[in-house]
Amino acid sequence: MPSSHNLPKYRKHRASGQAVVTLGGKDFYLGPHGSKTSIREYDRLIAEYTARGRVLQTDDALTIKELLLGYVRHARKHYRKHGVATGHFDSQKPTIRLFRDMYGDLLATDFGPLKLKAFRLTLSKPREMRFGDRVEVRTATRRYVNNQVDIIKRIFRWALSEELVPADLVTALASVSGLQAGRTDLPEGKPVLPVTDDDVQAVLPHLTTTVAAMVQVQLFTGMRPNEVIQMRPTDVDTSGEVWTYTPPKHKTEHHGRPRVIPIGPKAQAILRPFLDRDPTRFCFVPRESVEQAQARKHARRVTPIGQGNRPGSSRAKHRSKPPSETTFTNDSYRRSINRACDLAGIARWSPNRLRHSAATKIRSQFGLEQARVILGHSQTMVTEIYAERDLNQALEVAKIVG
Repeated sequence: MPSSHNLPKYRKHRASGQAVVTLGGKDFYLGPHGSKTSIREYDRLIAEYTARGRVLQTDDALTIKELLLGYVRHARKHYRKHGVATGHFDSQKPTIRLFRDMYGDLLATDFGPLKLKAFRLTLSKPREMRFGDRVEVRTATRRYVNNQVDIIKRIFRWALSEELVPADLVTALASVSGLQAGRTDLPEGKPVLPVTDDDVQAVLPHLTTTVAAMVQVQLFTGMRPNEVIQMRPTDVDTSGEVWTYTPPKHKTEHHGRPRVIPIGPKAQAILRPFLDRDPTRFCFVPRESVEQAQARKHARRVTPIGQGNRPGSSRAKHRSKPPSETTFTNDSYRRSINRACDLAGIARWSPNRLRHSAATKIRSQFGLEQARVILGHSQTMVTEIYAERDLNQALEVAKIVG
C-alpha cells in the first residue's frame, strides 16, 4: 500500500467499519478496513488518480480549468531531463493561462473546433509587450500562432490518454489545420540564417579567450550551444586522428538517440588548451572568462598604478550573483556574444546561427546526407532547415543549362 504522505490517506470509516479514501472531495468506500481487498482497491484508485494528474474521473464532465490543472501537474513531471526542468513547459504557460481565462468554466466536452478557431483568432490579435520601461505593440507570427494552437491540441490528446475526454472530441480538434503561408494576414517570422564569416571574425577580438574558443569550436563542429557549454575533458576521446565528443546530455536523448560529435584538426587546436584540467571539470568556465576580461581591461589602463583605484579595489565585495565556477548557460553564452557584437558595431547574432553556418558549409561541400550525420539529425528534412541551399551551385547549373 502506498505510504507517501502526499497521497490521500487510507482511513477507517468508524460508523461502517469500512476503509475509505477521499479523492477530489468524494469518498470512496473500499471494503472492510485492513482487508487485502480494501488495500488492493485503494492501490488501484490511487494509481489511476495519480496517473491522471490527480484529476478525478467522474460521471460528470470536467471543466477546462480542471482539465488544465491535471495537465499542468503532468507536464511538470514529464518535461524534465536528469531531474531538471527543460523549460519546454515554461514556454507553454502563457498559452495555458490565456486558454484558461477564455474557456476555464466551460465543460471540456463542450469545447470544439469553432471555439479552437476563436482562440486562434485571439492569439492573432496585436498585443502590448513590455521590455523594461518600453512598451511595444506586436503581432504574433503565423508560425507562433500555429504552435500555440498545437499546444491546446496536445492537452486534449493527453486528456484522451487519461480517459478524461472522448476520442471524437480529439479527432474534431485535429481537423483544424494550421494557418498557411500567403493565406493569412499574420506576418511570417524571419528565418534564422547562417552568420557570415565576416561577422564571426568581427566579434572575436571583443570576446574573451574562453568565449572565442567556444564560438570557434561550435563553428567548426556544428554542435548546439548547449553541447559546447557542457564539454568536459572526460567526454572527449582524443585517441584517434579525429576526436569524438559524447555530450553527457543532449536534445534528443529522450528519444533514445545517441549523439557523438566528431572534432577535426581545426577544432582540436582551439580546444586542446582547455582539456588540460580536471577531467570532470567543464572546459569553459564563466569565472575564467570574467578574469580574462578584467585582465584585458587592466592592460588598457591609462591611469598610473599609483593614482586612482588600485587593481581590484573597485569590484563589489559581495556580488549578488558572482561568476559561475561551473559552466555557462545558453543565455550567458548568448549575452557574451551580443556584447561583443555591440562593441564591433554589427547586428547581434545568436550562437544557434553558428550551427546554421556549419550546416550550410558542410552541405555545400559534401551534400545533405553528410550534413545530417554531423548535425545529429534523424531525418534530412530537419537538416534542410539548418543548411541553407548553396546559391553558387544553382548559378553554376544556370550557366550550363540556361
